[in-house]
Amino acid sequence: MERFELVVPTLFGLEALTAKEIRNLGYDTTSVTDGRVTFLGDFEAVCRANIWLRTGERVLIKLAEFKALSFDELFDGTKKVDWGHWIPKNAAFPVTGFSVKSKLFSVPDCQSIIKKAIVDKLSREYGIRRFEETGTTYRIEFSIMKDTVTLMLDTSGEGLHKRGYRKKSNAAPLRETLAASIAILSRFRYDGVLADPFCGSGTLPIEAAMIAKNIAPGLKRKFRAMDYRQIPRGTWKDAKEEARELIKEDTKIKIFASDIDDFAVNLTAENAEKADVAELISVKQADVFDFTNEFSGGTIICNPPYGERLLELRECESIYRKMGKMYKKLDKWSLYALTPAENFEDLFGRKASKKRKLYNGMIKCNLYQYF
Repeated sequence: MERFELVVPTLFGLEALTAKEIRNLGYDTTSVTDGRVTFLGDFEAVCRANIWLRTGERVLIKLAEFKALSFDELFDGTKKVDWGHWIPKNAAFPVTGFSVKSKLFSVPDCQSIIKKAIVDKLSREYGIRRFEETGTTYRIEFSIMKDTVTLMLDTSGEGLHKRGYRKKSNAAPLRETLAASIAILSRFRYDGVLADPFCGSGTLPIEAAMIAKNIAPGLKRKFRAMDYRQIPRGTWKDAKEEARELIKEDTKIKIFASDIDDFAVNLTAENAEKADVAELISVKQADVFDFTNEFSGGTIICNPPYGERLLELRECESIYRKMGKMYKKLDKWSLYALTPAENFEDLFGRKASKKRKLYNGMIKCNLYQYF
């Protein structure tokens, strides 16, 4: 089977987690850089990576990589790709991308040059000058980093954080890929107790439940490459069947989700049902200060509100103080809180065992970890 290099973009700070996921799927990573992990694979790997990766943002096939200091070099490098192998005659092939620290800094101009080079190559391949682009979409993505151009073919369509269970969300939803990463970093026990006292739309507890049950995050959704002529339907079918067979129905984990907002509580229950994990999650309305649990030992993972997004700063500081008082009452519990508040430890009343820098969208945060 044809092999190639696959590129998985990640949120900054999650590269090592994504690389480990890829290795756990049985593939060798070839590089781990800021915001990107690459590995060698085939079309089966395209299917399995899309279905299984919890922390990566999408799966791209690398088509070419070359230096370009001028538009002529960009055009010539793009034209060398065997575009006819990838793009059918009637396919739509939009071009998107970005440029960072490069001489070719105008993204619209780069898009235009790349598109023109692809059309020129395909015109010779198919013997036509005009492409209607009415068929399957093959989205071409480029990145230009320090004058190095990488041309890639998107296989995911919507980003991998789109699991399909969250049709509705509250005002400031946590990205599913980041939520899964926090759950993984907490090293919660699959036969233990987990809680989120700021559940919002339920993303953290749902992602944790899916991990505990070993439910592949992409099992229920559609991917762009399902329509690609290069990948037999049977390959996707086999990959999804593998994922269904590996679901663990006997997990003993107990998950408690709560929020002071009754709308959030109802939303969490609804989303958990869609994700097929409702039986693992107990949901109720409660203030964080009133959080108690009869179990000795457990893990709290949470994304408490912060002033940049939801509440005024003073209200958030009051919540962090409440969290600290609540945590003091618990016996043998770990806590993992994601927030951009630099003074969180002072307000919480205790120095974190460890801090890890993560990004929630464009917001720089710390994951404060209390072991």
